[in-house]
Amino acid sequence: MGDIAKDLTAGTVGGVAQLVVGHPFDTIKVKLQSQPTPLPGQLPRYSGAIDAVRQTLAAEGAGGLFKGMGAPLATVAAFNAVLFTVRGQTEAFLRSEPGVPLTVNQQIICGAVAGTAVSFLACPTELIKCRLQAQGALASIGSAAVAVKYAGPMDVARHVLRSEGGMRGLFKGLFPTMAREIPGNAAMFGMYEALKQYFAGGTDTSGLGRGSLIVAGGLAGGSFWISVYPTDVIKSVIQIDDYKNPKFSGFFDAFKKILASEGIKGLYKGFGPAMGRSVPANAACFLAYEMAKSSLG
Repeated sequence: MGDIAKDLTAGTVGGVAQLVVGHPFDTIKVKLQSQPTPLPGQLPRYSGAIDAVRQTLAAEGAGGLFKGMGAPLATVAAFNAVLFTVRGQTEAFLRSEPGVPLTVNQQIICGAVAGTAVSFLACPTELIKCRLQAQGALASIGSAAVAVKYAGPMDVARHVLRSEGGMRGLFKGLFPTMAREIPGNAAMFGMYEALKQYFAGGTDTSGLGRGSLIVAGGLAGGSFWISVYPTDVIKSVIQIDDYKNPKFSGFFDAFKKILASEGIKGLYKGFGPAMGRSVPANAACFLAYEMAKSSLG
C-alpha cells in the first residue's frame, strides 16, 4: 500500500478513536463557551464543567453529551485523512532522502501546512457542531441565537444555506478556525515528535511501545489547546452568533467585547473540559494512527 493510502486509512482510524473518546468533553466545552454573560446579580447558567455535565444529563440524558456528533462523524474520515496525508506528504517533501527522520522544527512546519488544509473542512463542520451543542444552553434563556431549533446536522446545513448567505454562511468563522488549526497543529505535531525522540533517546522512534505513544499523543494534544484556546472561544461565539442581529462584527470585535465584559477568564471558558478531552482523545488518536499504519506495512 502506498504512503498516501496508508496515511488516509490510518488517519481515519485515528480520527474515529479521537471522536468517540473526546466528544462528550467537547460538548461541555462548547456549552460553557456559549453561555451568555449573566446580568448583575444573576448566576451563570452553568457554574462549571461538573454542573454542565449534571444539567445536561438531567435534561437530555447521556445522549446529550454526544449531541452534534453526527457532523464530525460524517466528516471525520475526510478531516483526518487530509490532516495526516498532508502532513505525510509535507514530511516527504522536507526529507533529504527517503527514510531520514525529520527534526522537531520540520514537524512543526508539517503541522502548520496540514492545519492550513484541514481548516477548510473544519470550519463548516465546527459551525454545525457548535450550533447543535449550544442551542440547549441558549434556548433555556430565550436567546435569539436559537430562534430556530435544529433537528440535526443536515437541518443546520439546510438552514444556513437557505437563510444565512448560502455556502458563505457555512464558512462563517473561517479566519479564527485557521488561526486555531495552523498554530495548534504546528504545536501538536512538533510536541509529539519532540516527546517521541525524548522517550526513544534519539531520532529513531520506531521501537517505541504503546505506553510511550499514548503519553506523547496525550501531551501533544494538550499542547494544541494551550497554544490556541482563546482563539477557539472566539471561533465558537462567532459561529453561533445570530445572523440577522449579530453581536460581533468579526474576530477582533469579539475579542475586544469578551475581554471588556468578562476579562481574561472569558477567553478561557471551557478550558478544563477542553484539556480533559484533548489528552485522552489525542492519546487514542495517535495510538490508533500508529498502530493502523504499522499494521498496513
